[in-house]
Amino acid sequence: MFTNDKTVAVKLKDMQIGAGDPVSVQSMLNVISTDIQGNVEQAKELEKAGCDIIRVAVPDMNAVRLIPALKEAVNTPIVADIHFDYRLALESVAAGVDKIRINPGNIGEESRVKAVAHSCRNAGVPIRIGVNSGSLEKEILAKYGSPTPEAMVQSGMYHISLLEKYDFDQIVLSLKSSDTLTMYRAYTLAAEQCRYPLHLGVTEAGTERMGIIRSSAGIGGLLLGGIGGTIRVSLTDNPVKEVYAAKDLLKAIGLRKDGIRFVSCPTCGRTKVDLIGLAKEAEERFKNVHKNITVAVMGCVVNGPGEAREADLGIAGGQGCGIVFKKGEIIHKNVPENELLNILQKEIEKL
Repeated sequence: MFTNDKTVAVKLKDMQIGAGDPVSVQSMLNVISTDIQGNVEQAKELEKAGCDIIRVAVPDMNAVRLIPALKEAVNTPIVADIHFDYRLALESVAAGVDKIRINPGNIGEESRVKAVAHSCRNAGVPIRIGVNSGSLEKEILAKYGSPTPEAMVQSGMYHISLLEKYDFDQIVLSLKSSDTLTMYRAYTLAAEQCRYPLHLGVTEAGTERMGIIRSSAGIGGLLLGGIGGTIRVSLTDNPVKEVYAAKDLLKAIGLRKDGIRFVSCPTCGRTKVDLIGLAKEAEERFKNVHKNITVAVMGCVVNGPGEAREADLGIAGGQGCGIVFKKGEIIHKNVPENELLNILQKEIEKL
């Protein structure tokens, strides 16, 4: 099996995908393509949230105008999402896009793939081959009867072979399905055959709650097995939420350490403070703190300094008040409930 550290290094602007580099977070603009300023503002929001790669739909020639506008507004690499018309890919490259995403099932005949490969190679622009379960070639569907994991991988490997035929090897492959198990099996199978980085995602994953659950199951399971170089948590919501969810997922499994890792107990009958409210407020207040520390929000002294001993800092509730502790040692006692997070913030700032 090829893991992230054994894949080809794909260069994207000033970053790299695969070959052991950190897993990158992607999202996609969802403002209508005719609204250039709206897309620019959303791209700025994504960059501020920590998005590593921003994809934008290019449905027609007018939409190509988005690329220079986005490139001027943000430093984050821009990916042009292309369907049906290969000329949109050529124009996007000419406009200075950093990466192209094409769907092999609808891009057209081989000569068009050749033209895109030639253009991207000359410009130093990588290509993501985006295979979806809903857009497989007719002959592959006929062979397998449905968009099985094997069918998706065959499609992806075929289109990789086409790009390689034209001396192109800056490739990322994605094999997305709205069915988590199909997606998981497809990527697992691809990892055994593909030497290129894999972009992980559950497509059409749903609204925030279920989208995060499905994505965590599929993407998280693959990452824990060493599979994947870049990810997107697809949500029917503000794309900024996709970025935070993806970063949280990477932090949860230890692949990102550029922010606070929160631990909190589930509460019980001993809890005498509003622990749920405190935990939620702590996550929101400190979400943009980039210190590599663990912070515990605990309900009582039983689950405080003892069970959360390994936390760098933490709070634990009492009777309308609480304590603040550091590495298991109490540093502030009898702190009023409404002051716990303020004291905690001061201690975080000291680190």
